[in-house]
Amino acid sequence: MQIATQGRLAVLAMLDLALRTDHGPIALATIGARQKISLTYLESLFARLRRRGLVRSTRGPGGGYGLACSAAEITVADIVHAVDESGPPCTRTAAQPSSRDHPPGQRIASDWCADLERELAQFLASVSLHDLVLQHDRRGTAPEPASVRAAIIGDVKPQRGVGTAPNAVVSVPGS
Repeated sequence: MQIATQGRLAVLAMLDLALRTDHGPIALATIGARQKISLTYLESLFARLRRRGLVRSTRGPGGGYGLACSAAEITVADIVHAVDESGPPCTRTAAQPSSRDHPPGQRIASDWCADLERELAQFLASVSLHDLVLQHDRRGTAPEPASVRAAIIGDVKPQRGVGTAPNAVVSVPGS
């Protein structure tokens, strides 16, 4: 089970906005450069996000996009559903109502797929953009504790004539 590329990229771009809410409107070109997403593709995604009321746009010099409401009010499900026009994969193909006309195996697979879609939808609805910001902050800026660093690297003391930088050239005493 996968979320379509457009859903993943929309979540990534919205996370980029949420991380920079203090900076005012953010140009799509800036998001595109940071996230390596084409401007044309971002324009398409943001048009859909704006129609769903998830982002607001500001025109003119210094314009760009910002979140239309707080990051805590926007779920990953909101973002994915805003840009995914085709619907979840299982509901497109196999999740037909159980019928006596279908073989039992197909009904079981169809019911299982529908259950999976419900679980995925519940999970995506339970994760807010704010949760992703917090997760990013925990992973991206958490300093490595000194005790862990010492256990991994060891208590390295500079020696005379030996470079301390990684891949440093060692000078041999007496040469």
